[in-house]
Amino acid sequence: MSNRPLALRVTGLSKSYAIYAQPRDRLKQFVLPLLAKLLGRAPATYCREFRALRDVSFEVHAGETVGIVGRNGSGKSTLLQLVCGTLNPTAGEIETHGRIAALLELGSGFNPEFTGRENVFLNAAVLGLSRQETEARLAEILAFAEIGEFIDQPIKTYSSGMVVRLAFAVAVHVQPQILVVDEALSVGDERFQRKCFSRIDAIRGSGATILFVSHSASTVVELCDRALLLDDGELLAVGEPKRIVASYQKLLYAPAEQRAEVRAALQEGVVGTAAAAGKLAAAAEPSALRDGEQREAFDPGLQPTSTMSYESRGARIHSPALFNAQGTPVNHLVRGRRYRYRYRVQFDSTTTHLRFGMLIKTLTGLELGGAVTSPFGTPTLPLVRAGEEIEVDFEFTCRLAPAVYFLNSGVVADVEGTETFVHRLIDAAMFRVVPEADDTMTGIVDFSCTGSVRPPSSGGADIVSPDEVRP
Repeated sequence: MSNRPLALRVTGLSKSYAIYAQPRDRLKQFVLPLLAKLLGRAPATYCREFRALRDVSFEVHAGETVGIVGRNGSGKSTLLQLVCGTLNPTAGEIETHGRIAALLELGSGFNPEFTGRENVFLNAAVLGLSRQETEARLAEILAFAEIGEFIDQPIKTYSSGMVVRLAFAVAVHVQPQILVVDEALSVGDERFQRKCFSRIDAIRGSGATILFVSHSASTVVELCDRALLLDDGELLAVGEPKRIVASYQKLLYAPAEQRAEVRAALQEGVVGTAAAAGKLAAAAEPSALRDGEQREAFDPGLQPTSTMSYESRGARIHSPALFNAQGTPVNHLVRGRRYRYRYRVQFDSTTTHLRFGMLIKTLTGLELGGAVTSPFGTPTLPLVRAGEEIEVDFEFTCRLAPAVYFLNSGVVADVEGTETFVHRLIDAAMFRVVPEADDTMTGIVDFSCTGSVRPPSSGGADIVSPDEVRP
């Protein structure tokens, strides 16, 4: 990328905020240090400093797509706001080359009293378009936003979805040289989201530079040329998206006692050396992953914090777990091997016409697939009595890319003549598929595709003179 012109350079960037314990301390901090200086005394401090960003430096070249990942509160959004100029840095410099369009808090700059059409012109002007340029693109913007006849109604009458669709449509039609996106690729319904991704792809194809924040690991890997990992305001790593996402997930799910070691390994590995990558893997992975080729392991720290339980209607799911072919509990899986997902169901009341299910999802909630124990209308068990407990097993072959995934569990039964969930656990369990050496798969699901190339024929025997091919 070094032969491309520079689009963005960030040097020693820091952003600090003063945090006050109580409102009156703000007034004290404003007045009393000035008085102390006048009296020749050392000024007291009535606030503490919170450093949202700490000495961050990186470069982005024209045409690159760079993703920013990190835990909540790591400074990702602050960095984007500084790049866009909506915040001023405490220290450091930002150098940009080209028009910037930002998809940050979509619709936050709209005037609720103005119509949608008026807000299009207002927002486009803020983004640097003249009225003539906006008029030339208005039809395309309105068609993309799909607001319809409401475009001439005040924004205050719009639903939140209509507002963000309109804001997104304006921003992506500015034809920016630099597009900054902060978790704005999930607006609207599925069809509109696909339009958003398609438009982002078109902007990439036009040679624009894209800098965006996302918690979606697959989106970062799919869209980005490089990725940055931020944590606690510091830039820990820069590099190939797949490696950075894996590092982020290791940091995110590392046990508390190992987190400092993982951070230290990441900071040493900013330049992407093989030695640093090896140290990071050793710090973040359990001993079962370090010591042998199998790499299957159970990490007690890899537990979902997003579990949601449906209201019980006479049944309760508990003890969800994954096991390998030897019956050992695991949550680090190896692609291509067989596993068993098991959970138990305790029945508090007699229940009839039962079926059981499971579902595997990505980190972003994309439903990849699952199974039920019998087809609709065909009960797996005709009756289970109150006080009984059963065990449910689902066997599957892991065909997933290295990433973190979640499992759902569900029990349906006949309730007043209708098949209904009698209990369901969302994000009941989670697992990680470990990276493969020399991996060649792309996407999420491994279809066992193999590629081959036939080289062009060469050598004296294959060379034909022009005279030989003349009719």
